[in-house]
Amino acid sequence: MTARVWVCSLLNIEVKMTDRPILIAGRNGQLAMCLRDLAAMRGLPAVALGHRELDLENREGIDKLIASIAPSAIINTAAYTAVDRAESEAAKVFSINRDGAATLANVAWQMNVPLIHLSTDYVFDGAKPDAYDESDIPAPLNVYGASKLAGEAAVLAAHPLATVIRCSWLYSLYSCNFVRTMLRLCETQPIVRVVRDQHGNPTYAYDLAEAILQIAERSVTVDRRAAAGIFHLAGQGETSWHDFAKAIFDEISRRGARVPALEAITTEEFPTAARRPRNSRLDSSKAERVFGIRLPPWRHSLEACLDQLVGEGETDVEGNRAGWRQRNAPLSDHARGQQAVAPDL
Repeated sequence: MTARVWVCSLLNIEVKMTDRPILIAGRNGQLAMCLRDLAAMRGLPAVALGHRELDLENREGIDKLIASIAPSAIINTAAYTAVDRAESEAAKVFSINRDGAATLANVAWQMNVPLIHLSTDYVFDGAKPDAYDESDIPAPLNVYGASKLAGEAAVLAAHPLATVIRCSWLYSLYSCNFVRTMLRLCETQPIVRVVRDQHGNPTYAYDLAEAILQIAERSVTVDRRAAAGIFHLAGQGETSWHDFAKAIFDEISRRGARVPALEAITTEEFPTAARRPRNSRLDSSKAERVFGIRLPPWRHSLEACLDQLVGEGETDVEGNRAGWRQRNAPLSDHARGQQAVAPDL
């Protein structure tokens, strides 16, 4: 698996991590899985802790646990991310996304360890007609977004040199995400209805993971002050959920498989417990200026992802690629029986 991060040559600094491991808070989320894969491929020592080992609700002993690992850097991908369920579990969501994140940040600060904390495009209300940059004032529409915004502030208060990265519309080979849901619906639905009036930047988690590791390396070996603060990192280019689905289906069709009919709907036609921003586009130019990192165009990365998920094998008599069902069998059933898709990304 090769992730492609486009790096401006003038700012591409070759650095090496120490022998101390990177600590990845979160084990089984799609970004954590990609970080684990890439660290292994690059020979970087890494320790990934899941909920059982690192309970961000029950925070007793976290400092001793992290001290025993003695990490060179901490990457916090752990979060409560069930956007709709969060509306009815606000206390739990804030306990994890704000208070748990602050605890990690405080431990990292006390240990003089760089911290990279992941946040979301959902801190914005979507009212801006253009892409959001880091100077825009957040105004979350839902509990999840409010908890992540509060987490950003808590992290930077506890660790003034932390790096906070907001990402958008994440997808990968792993876990529950829009691309994998579309692949499953290809097998189960004759018609798929997808919202057309929400726009954002699809981001391949492998690309983001590669960028995060580069930032972590820089934080360990170069002046951390340049990496402090909030940065946006998302795939190049923008699209709607409907057009993202169309691109997925076009790629699958090009590989010889049948695809369902695709119908565009409005947000109002698929109401959800949590409101979503109509505009989730992120301007990532600050990260390019500071780190020399620009993620690839989303269409290029989508093709690379589908090469792994679908492959180039022969179709069977039903028009399915060999191994298709096996690759996608573990998908979440959050959309089972539904023909409309309102993503939680």
